[in-house]
Amino acid sequence: EVQQKIDRQVSLPTGYFVTYGGQFENLQEANQRLSVAVPAALALIFLLLFFTFGSVRHSLLIFTAIPLSAIGGILALWLRNMPFSISAGVGFIALFGVAVLNGIVLIAEFNRQRKEEGVQSLRQVVLNGTSIRLRPVLMTATVASLGFLPMALSSTAGAEVQKPLATVVIGGLITSTMLTLVVLPVLYILIEGYLSSRKQRKASGSGLPATAIVTIMATAALLIGGPPQARAQQAVEVYTLDEAVARAISRNPSVEAARLGIKRSQSLKGAAWDINKTQLQYSTGKLESGAYDNEASVSQTLAFPAVYARQAKLAEELTQASRIGLTQRQREVVRDVRLNYYGQVYALSRLHLLTYQDSLYTAFLRAAQVRLRTGETNLLEKVTAETQLSEVRNSVFQAEADRAVFQERLQALLATDTPIATADTALNRLPLPGITEEMLEQNPGLRLARQQVEVRKAETRLERARLLPDLQLGYKNRTISGNHGSRRAEEFEPPQEVSIGVAIPLWAKPQKSRIEAAKLQADAAQMDLLDARNELRADVEAALQQALKLQGSLNYYERTALPQAQLIIDQATKAYRVGEINYQDYILSLGRALTIRSNYLETLYAYDRAVIELHFITENQQ
Repeated sequence: EVQQKIDRQVSLPTGYFVTYGGQFENLQEANQRLSVAVPAALALIFLLLFFTFGSVRHSLLIFTAIPLSAIGGILALWLRNMPFSISAGVGFIALFGVAVLNGIVLIAEFNRQRKEEGVQSLRQVVLNGTSIRLRPVLMTATVASLGFLPMALSSTAGAEVQKPLATVVIGGLITSTMLTLVVLPVLYILIEGYLSSRKQRKASGSGLPATAIVTIMATAALLIGGPPQARAQQAVEVYTLDEAVARAISRNPSVEAARLGIKRSQSLKGAAWDINKTQLQYSTGKLESGAYDNEASVSQTLAFPAVYARQAKLAEELTQASRIGLTQRQREVVRDVRLNYYGQVYALSRLHLLTYQDSLYTAFLRAAQVRLRTGETNLLEKVTAETQLSEVRNSVFQAEADRAVFQERLQALLATDTPIATADTALNRLPLPGITEEMLEQNPGLRLARQQVEVRKAETRLERARLLPDLQLGYKNRTISGNHGSRRAEEFEPPQEVSIGVAIPLWAKPQKSRIEAAKLQADAAQMDLLDARNELRADVEAALQQALKLQGSLNYYERTALPQAQLIIDQATKAYRVGEINYQDYILSLGRALTIRSNYLETLYAYDRAVIELHFITENQQ
């Protein structure tokens, strides 16, 4: 203010000038130093973030906490009517360092959810991560804020230095914490989602254009989904095949039930050493002397040690069977996810083809309307074009209904209520897996049948062990009062007994019957194993022959039929436009060519299903 007034009101002679010293001079010098210190501090923070995450993208994400915290610091100074000072500048440097801690906590948890927990949905990653790290984030900001609170409220000597610094830190941490919990997760979803979709588009190399996908999905919503307002409220989660499989394995209720079955079997291992209840007995009464006599006894019955060993072995075999059962259930879920995933992709590919057909018949209808107006044709051509177009649109409705069915099944497998969209939009030919004898022998279904044989054998051995005699141990102590013969009660020594015995099964026929029944069950399990092996080989051969047969058809379509079909469409369209062929020949040519493309799509889908079945047979999902 002094500087402005002197410049306006004071005229100095030539050669004279005014300088300002004291605190103002110190402020100017400190500002120059801050102009170096603050950028250096920011650069150091970014460098440390990069060393921590090894990613410029994630470092920049966390760096957004700095402008968010600066908002609160400036606002806090303004609310307390404090000017910017050197201590406030130092407070901003301290604030920036603390503010990025919240971002580090969140981003680290998001990355852990994706890498270690296997969660692929970005929305689920953010929900889980913020839920888990909410308290650490709040604690980080609260501890720092409370630590600076006495300085912010100070009114003693030196308060002019302490109060701006503490005010900046507290105000900045409040806005930084609130905005980081909202802005950072949103930016994470946007950036990671964009990068994932770009990678998928590069990897696929084909598929529907974005405009076509949007058009098809919008048409579908209008056809079967009800009001657009209701549909707009439901977000759609996009999954790649690997993401869908990973989520199904981790979230599917039937897989979780199989995991609980393993825990149950492991818990029952402790029941293998089940010892009969110990019997404790006490009696009192009058014998010869007329006084009360007491008797205490304890007895224990034990099975033969071999019985406990056989029970432990059976429990171990049952646990192993539960583990194999989990593997088998995981494989079944993976197969079902793949079938429904590619079913949805098939429906989208079919919609793509139907969209192409719709464009052809729409152009045909427009041409027929023009020809009718000019008198070049009759009403029959226009009606034929309208009928063809209506049939295509009805097929669109049916294809979208099929897609919705696959989507519902996929949602059930992934245990989610959110509609699911596939990252793949065009059906591709899957590679045939190699099949070896070792793969077949490691098939979990066959392993489970072999394990059932081992379980039945363990049960047979257990029943045989139960023919062995039980062991009995006992101890008895008597206290006798009164006179007995020539001895006085105080001279009489209480009698004590220790007993050891065995319980021999004299009537062993019932147990032998149980042994025979267990042997028959073991033989039946062996037959089931043989039948499972034969069925497995038959299924492999059938699926392989089906895949090879369809592979030959696909080769024919891709090399010959599809190029010819496109040529037919192009030539027939040109000929019809110039009047070289009539509309009947045009419809016939279009129908033949489009049937070829539709048959190719159906053959490709059937081939992929056969390949998925082969993967189900040969893969050993762990």
